[in-house]
Amino acid sequence: MKTSALGRIALATGITALTAGLIPTTAHADDATVERKVLPVLVEFSDSSFQHPDKVKGSTPDTYFGAKKDSLASFFSELSRGRYKVVPVVDDQFVGPVKLPMAASCNHGEINTLTQKALAEKGLVRGEDYDSLSMVFPAQKTGCAWAGLGSVPGPYTWINLYGTASGLGVVGHEFGHNLGLGHQTRSMCTDGNLVDCKTNGTSAKSMMGGGGPAMGISAPEMIRAGWLDDGEAVKVAESGTYELRSLHGEGDGVRALDIPMGEDRLVVEYRHAAGSFDQNLEGVHAYRVPKGNYGSSSLIDLTEANKTAGNDAPAEADAITSLKDVASKVSLAVTSSGDGGATVKVSLNGEDLSAVADAPEETAAPAPEHTGTDTDAGDGLPEGAEAKSGGQEKVTGAEGSGTEGSGTEGSGNLAATGGDSSTLLLAGGGVALVAAGACALSLMRRRRRA
Repeated sequence: MKTSALGRIALATGITALTAGLIPTTAHADDATVERKVLPVLVEFSDSSFQHPDKVKGSTPDTYFGAKKDSLASFFSELSRGRYKVVPVVDDQFVGPVKLPMAASCNHGEINTLTQKALAEKGLVRGEDYDSLSMVFPAQKTGCAWAGLGSVPGPYTWINLYGTASGLGVVGHEFGHNLGLGHQTRSMCTDGNLVDCKTNGTSAKSMMGGGGPAMGISAPEMIRAGWLDDGEAVKVAESGTYELRSLHGEGDGVRALDIPMGEDRLVVEYRHAAGSFDQNLEGVHAYRVPKGNYGSSSLIDLTEANKTAGNDAPAEADAITSLKDVASKVSLAVTSSGDGGATVKVSLNGEDLSAVADAPEETAAPAPEHTGTDTDAGDGLPEGAEAKSGGQEKVTGAEGSGTEGSGTEGSGNLAATGGDSSTLLLAGGGVALVAAGACALSLMRRRRRA
């Protein structure tokens, strides 16, 4: 809550006013629940079948719809706090194996076209009987550079299965692409001017940036998905002091600050252990959102000597204590952080940050959260949420990046998991492809905390 003011695809292996100065964003849906009908299909080729079909058939329902925390349905339900529900279409929760009249190949378009044709013969039509199609096929002869592929945004995922179960790390990542999320990169910024930042690897603060399911997704990605409602993500219009609660915690409160920064946005979040997420993460993090494209955000890393690149660096090593962008005259300082909450001072238009008043001592307890029942059969976003995608990076080390054989309307941009150790994007001819390596994939501080 603002407390005072003085005068901001990929190839792969995821708000409104409180007081004066807080403006609602357009990428959210208040009290809306999206129910997504997902149809996994086991696909075989004329020259390649699953080595252990019974094990694949046994693991598929658990991977997509199981009650445990590591299923797609449980993951998205907890991450969205009930706003996004993944549900099965048929009693067996999957279809197949279906034998396609084609040799083993990475031609995602042909796989998609032939799979939908086979499903139509069974009386299953996308848009009528199911919303999302997830095609799972054996990898032994395909030679694909990716373990998973997803349309960005869109209804299609391809899982290039090397064993008997793909796991949430791959499936969840690809469905994140379906929500319009690209690969989240990391921007190294060490000179106090965010205009001169250099992209270096992935953020590791999101499932979409190599962090794995245990990191969930970041605040700008939550905004893109429509999972932060009124009062949870606020646009900052004036200098002031703001209280943040943990991004993935329960209860009401401000979870993200959305700050103007020239043509871009600066999104600030506080991360703290909550439920299945962020068990080893603590602190305030900041992200650049290029030209309002929340699905293409980049973590801002102010550390020196690239010390967060190694696996031995603590997860909170890149948490910020202060930040300044000379070009857009924006600065902020974290005045307190820990125990489930953080206090952040924000200065706009070059105003004196030290003159921003502190937050009051306490305020009333928040009301319980609640959700509604709206549904959507398009790209999985609530009505009114932005449907932007794309990217600014280039792609290397990935095959199948062309549009040949796409064969199916709505394939759109694509994102994949598996390949080299970098995350790079290429946009061309209406199809964006990304090769991702490591991805195999507040109200007040005294209020109730996660």
